[in-house]
Amino acid sequence: MKKILVTGGLGYIGSHTVVELQSAGYDVVVIDNLENSSQDVKDRITKISSRPIELVVGNVNDEQTMNRLFMEHNFYGVIHFAAYKAVGESVDNPIKYYQNNIAGLICLLGAMNKHGVQNLIFSSSCTVYGEAEDLPVTEDTPIKSAESPYGTTKIIGEQIIQDYAKHKNLKTVLLRYFNPVGAHPSAQIGELPNGVPSNLVPYITQTAAGIREQLVIHGNDYNTSDGTCIRDYIHVVDLAKAHVKAMTYADNMTDSVEVFNVGTGHGSTVLEVVQAFEKQSNVNLNYTIGPRRDGDVEQIFADTQKINTVLEWQAEYDINDMMYHAWMWQKSIVKK
Repeated sequence: MKKILVTGGLGYIGSHTVVELQSAGYDVVVIDNLENSSQDVKDRITKISSRPIELVVGNVNDEQTMNRLFMEHNFYGVIHFAAYKAVGESVDNPIKYYQNNIAGLICLLGAMNKHGVQNLIFSSSCTVYGEAEDLPVTEDTPIKSAESPYGTTKIIGEQIIQDYAKHKNLKTVLLRYFNPVGAHPSAQIGELPNGVPSNLVPYITQTAAGIREQLVIHGNDYNTSDGTCIRDYIHVVDLAKAHVKAMTYADNMTDSVEVFNVGTGHGSTVLEVVQAFEKQSNVNLNYTIGPRRDGDVEQIFADTQKINTVLEWQAEYDINDMMYHAWMWQKSIVKK
């Protein structure tokens, strides 16, 4: 049975991907420093899949830890999630993002090379496109200077991989995520940020649950249908399944690096998301309009033709499903 290393595998996207990897028949080893996750996620994953996972508590940018991990296991491939990801925080504390996101990737690539592991799925982001001139964005849309240090770490990460793959035996799929939301339909795992959420949907669900007093929508003066930002929201389970497809594809790649957008191809405004949530939850959300937030682009959504065709992957859930599952997850947390 093929064994996959998932870095940051107890995090939001990582945990859902572990479930889908297990469902596809892979063995999984997770390394996570638990900074933005908790150890009980491991037990929740096992409840869903009825299969154990091995957890190593540690940092990806620790060379000794990574070498020991690769010596102990014969990995077929690696899925790399371990990185900070809050746009607003990255603007306030850019050095934290460069030190963690870039150094961790370099350490991982070194361990993979040393131990002869070829297949890598890299967690990238649509932030590499910046404020795109033409929509929807394709994989050939020019990469611009990012609107945030977080976005810059993804651009640099992609470039490091491109340069590295030219001279090393590495097969990498770069998945440029759009906006992952929702939770597993079982309500066993979902997005659980530490402290005040920086992403829209957990802030919505926490406001509805009474944990937050009010949702602040950052700006309603954008050039969109209702003045709020447009994003391509994708269900986290759909995104997780894309990683499984990518891992299968990596082994048969002819090029050393391949890029795929992962979204639905449909953009929703912030207010449309709020309305979808209210419909699915039967909760009238307390929200107000605030000033724009540094680092936010006006609108972005994906052209998904390449991933639909090459990986034979397609998003199955719509925005109503995403809001329903996010609310079921939030309610399950409150009960606990």
